[in-house]
Amino acid sequence: MEKLSAHLEENKQYLQGQFTNAMDFMMRELELDGTEAALFGLDGLVSKQIITLSILNPLLDGALSGQGDALLLQAEKTVLGSMEQKREARMDQLLLLLMSGFAVLCIDGCQEALVFGVQGFETRGPDEPQNEVMQRGAKDGFTESYQNNISMIRRRMKTTALKFEKAEVGGKSHTPLALCYLEGVASPQILGQLRQRLKTFNLDTALGAGYLVSFLERGGIFSGVGMTERPDVVCGKIEEGRIAILMEGTPSALLVPFLFVENFQTLDDYLTRPFYGTFIRWLKYIAFFLSAFLPGLYVAIATHHPELLPEALLLKIAESEAQTPFPVMAETLILYFLYEVLREAGLRAPRSLSATVSIVGGLVIGDTAVTAGLVSAPSLLVVALTAIAGYAVPRLYEPLALLRLGFLLAGNFLGVWGVMIGLLLLLMDLCGSDSFGVPLLSPVSPYSGRLAFRDVFVRANWKRLSKGSANVQDMPGNIVP
Repeated sequence: MEKLSAHLEENKQYLQGQFTNAMDFMMRELELDGTEAALFGLDGLVSKQIITLSILNPLLDGALSGQGDALLLQAEKTVLGSMEQKREARMDQLLLLLMSGFAVLCIDGCQEALVFGVQGFETRGPDEPQNEVMQRGAKDGFTESYQNNISMIRRRMKTTALKFEKAEVGGKSHTPLALCYLEGVASPQILGQLRQRLKTFNLDTALGAGYLVSFLERGGIFSGVGMTERPDVVCGKIEEGRIAILMEGTPSALLVPFLFVENFQTLDDYLTRPFYGTFIRWLKYIAFFLSAFLPGLYVAIATHHPELLPEALLLKIAESEAQTPFPVMAETLILYFLYEVLREAGLRAPRSLSATVSIVGGLVIGDTAVTAGLVSAPSLLVVALTAIAGYAVPRLYEPLALLRLGFLLAGNFLGVWGVMIGLLLLLMDLCGSDSFGVPLLSPVSPYSGRLAFRDVFVRANWKRLSKGSANVQDMPGNIVP
């Protein structure tokens, strides 16, 4: 059945057949001036109070007259008071609207139905983001309702240039999403690329924004698609020409294009004084290199190049290793995997047990392993320092986990030269990657001193930041067609 039938009984039978064994399907039969009508909705998705006050009461109390299309037109123009209503004749769209929280009114003799936006399902209110904790920023974060997320952005940016373009993904789920950007600031070419890549999404269901990432990026170690839970971060990014993707059912937004240096930037950097923001940023750069290279360099030097260590430190390491049954590589690898297991257990365990898992894993197991002579204290210290440094740049934790393992293996088999080869390959991957035509390593490579010394190597003050544009269209080496 492609289109709505003019016979109400046929429409009722078709809809009841589509929702067979669906206990949430609701149908309310009416009689309007002697003409049969029916109102359809799904329990839990619609607000019964809104339906009663804005649809049923006006229909039953109104002085309606006529039949067929005339009756429908009179109800639409003079009786019903719903803010969001429209006509629809296609049955597939009516089914989709029903499953999206709309109510449908069908009148006998009409080949069109009236559709009302009466959503009433429960949604979680804005709460402080769990993964992006800020000291001075706002405490509200995105929720699972993309319409609520749109309103949080609109409250912060009161401009008509702010656009929310509706789209949907998923062959069966028809998950709605919104492309958020500033007209005249966002690149039309990037916007066109984004629309085309969304059309390539061929999965039947999209249960989260993470489903889209593989279809939006070109691959590589570091992602060219950012993610944030904070509406204030989204506002700052779209002012720079980025495009945000707000998806129904996901309490976070995707950002494109996304540059590598943005992994080290947080809102707190811009809410503190410039010299402290610069200091914190360099701490993150150092933490990134420690987390990625420290285990590999430790194994490489201890195994292949002990002459690089001071004599006192070399003697301490040798003394500790002499008391353990495993070589440096084996115990470092064991500690690395043990840490990853404990981290995963802490994340997945109930909140009442997560603290216990951390204490038992970090203190009891670690101290016992060293005391029993299974692992050496220097190896445990290196792995612990590496893990703590990784938390300083949480957005890069996933690639860092694999890079750490790769440099560890390279250092064990090839020494320091293996770590250097790994670093060279990493730089080649970074320099050769782009995010929607913008080089991923901009503005460091291709280099732009004006941009690099405004918001990469240093965090300039707002007087200086306000004088220049950080729009992605102004990035050096922009290869947007």
